[in-house]
Amino acid sequence: MSQVDPGTPAWLAARNDRTAFRLLLEHGPLTRSKLGELSGLSKPTATQMLTRLERVGLIQPVGEVSGGRGPNAVSYGVRTDRITGVAVSILAGTIHAVVVDAIDREHPIAQVATDAAGRTPEGDVRSAVRAACRAAGIDESTVSRVVIGVQAAVFVDGDELSFTDTLPGWPALGARHRIEEALGLTVTIDNDVNLAAMAERAAGVAQDASSFALFWIGDGLGVGVDLGGVVLHGASGGAGEIGYLAVPKGAGKLAPEANDFTDLLGGPAVARLLGGALGESLTDMLPRLAGDGTALAALADRVVLAIDPLLAILDPAMIVLGGPTGLAGGDRLADLVAARVDPAAHPKLAVRTSGTGAQPVLLGARQQLVHQIRDQLEADISLAP
Repeated sequence: MSQVDPGTPAWLAARNDRTAFRLLLEHGPLTRSKLGELSGLSKPTATQMLTRLERVGLIQPVGEVSGGRGPNAVSYGVRTDRITGVAVSILAGTIHAVVVDAIDREHPIAQVATDAAGRTPEGDVRSAVRAACRAAGIDESTVSRVVIGVQAAVFVDGDELSFTDTLPGWPALGARHRIEEALGLTVTIDNDVNLAAMAERAAGVAQDASSFALFWIGDGLGVGVDLGGVVLHGASGGAGEIGYLAVPKGAGKLAPEANDFTDLLGGPAVARLLGGALGESLTDMLPRLAGDGTALAALADRVVLAIDPLLAILDPAMIVLGGPTGLAGGDRLADLVAARVDPAAHPKLAVRTSGTGAQPVLLGARQQLVHQIRDQLEADISLAP
């Protein structure tokens, strides 16, 4: 995009157009009169802004608004068919994917079953994009970017992945490059729990927290650390991989067989606490957790052991319990954990249950995509008056 001197007519027109575009994103369809009112600019200037935005294909007429006497006023809205993205969450045996557009409309979530044989990063993402577009009824050609949550440590700068147990066929080096080359998309890959932490900051229980740690408890474990609104990735992307840490001596009386925190709190360990039958999955058993006081108490004892290192090193304002097990335990589990934390050592700590719903990873990926798509669209705003 060419540069012009601040204060010139071209610069002022571009600034006004960006203001108008952001108001349309924030408020939805607007008439010329309403746009002028919200922007503080005159109706003729509002008309010029709408004309320029329509000319570059960013907005279109979407309806009419009756104003009483005289002709109805045309309302304009942001086009959602210019650029879209797909948010992707890759789990052990399933891929979830959803289309994302500039106004963040709700679209159906598609599910794709995976088979370990013959998987590749580009193959997984191609299947996800196709399924999401089919579910949403949109043209694949509008998709320009994807944000992908994976159960792995992600070193973005080096395009490196580690702890890739659930990603058969994905290389340790170059997965992002392979997807971009094969599919012609702009690709962002991030750890799934980090994306969930971003969603928690934006739309969950940690919106006002000065800092927090999202403790994800499911088949595996992970921690997303948010310090003042910035998620900590670590020097190599491995921040938060708590499941591989050796358990302290105090875990011996709770689970003598546990060697690491996954042994203590992962899916099989929680299944045993719930007295699961042979062949019964964690998903099948978790609905029983909230009503099982004995299992909740035992689980809280184990959670406190796992978060002790986080509290000692980070001293966060809040611990958020997320993941399938954290959500299933709900507020009762959060209260039990809070009651087991030493109040003298951590008097300011709050313990909460995640508030981002059943698809926090997709939600975090969606939020990243909305920002990316809007930035990309704004770059198309002409600097010409």
